[in-house]
Amino acid sequence: MMKRTSYILAFFLLPFLLQAQLLPTLGAQRVGTSSAQFLKIGVGARAEAFGQAFIAVANDASALYWNPAGLAQFTENQVYFDHTQWVVDVKIENAGIVYHLDALNTIGFSLTYLHMADMEETTVFQPLGTGQYFTFSDALFGVSYARRMTDQFSFGVTLKSSREDIAEVSMSSLLFDLGTYYRTGFANTRFAVSLSNFGTDITPTGSFRQKDLNNRTHTVNSFQSFAPPTMFRFGIANDFEFDENNRLTAAIQLNHPNDNSENINFGVEYMWNGFLALRAGFKTAQVEEDFSAGFGLRQSLNIATVRVDYAFTNFGRLGTVNRFNFLLEF
Repeated sequence: MMKRTSYILAFFLLPFLLQAQLLPTLGAQRVGTSSAQFLKIGVGARAEAFGQAFIAVANDASALYWNPAGLAQFTENQVYFDHTQWVVDVKIENAGIVYHLDALNTIGFSLTYLHMADMEETTVFQPLGTGQYFTFSDALFGVSYARRMTDQFSFGVTLKSSREDIAEVSMSSLLFDLGTYYRTGFANTRFAVSLSNFGTDITPTGSFRQKDLNNRTHTVNSFQSFAPPTMFRFGIANDFEFDENNRLTAAIQLNHPNDNSENINFGVEYMWNGFLALRAGFKTAQVEEDFSAGFGLRQSLNIATVRVDYAFTNFGRLGTVNRFNFLLEF
């Protein structure tokens, strides 16, 4: 009992020690230097309630986003649907399917669509609106493959095609995710490494007309290129089995984005009887986003198992973000 308590305390204290010793606030000057920001919005109510400290957990279909190597960490085929009520009336829909070819090889497909109501055009000379409207949307399609190399080590890769449209201008890109997952064999501990949104710079295409301060109209069709929001993550997770009906999972994750300062996320999940899960997480070094929490319900039926998850995230002055997730495994 004393040994188990020591492990739990170590998991909760480690993020504070790491933040104090290894992660001074460096890199904030990189804010705003990458494009396609929707790629940074997390997927899955369970992962979000976990405080996004999920790449070393990643044992369900949401691993399609967090760590493709996680697709080899479960044996069931899964389908999931995720809805996020984002800030300022933006909505995000996610869907994915994971199919196990055999005991070693797994494939998956994912789709993300961000959308909102049409916005009225405003200009310097007509700040209250011109009467014309434009649309904004993002879309992403991914194909993933994972392989279990040994009982302890797995790797995965995802090829993603993204597109962003705003009025007459659009951006398209081809990106990669890479992930590894390693079970140490010590006290249910595993660690994972992932690299997300790796690719070449993205350049907008199209044109639009604008007026300068002298009320002269110009056509703009030349744009600057920006890097995608590449993210390197390193995570550690461990399960603490109290008995057959009670389990606590704790996770810590170090994030290194190319457009912001380094930060640490950590989260916990308490599972009771394989039916009810309670989750909470915290993100460090964030201006608005910090605390998250949620719950999940899991029920086995005759032909499949159904899981429903909910998460909320505190965004400070921007309000609260709500996420709903439906997962079917068979």
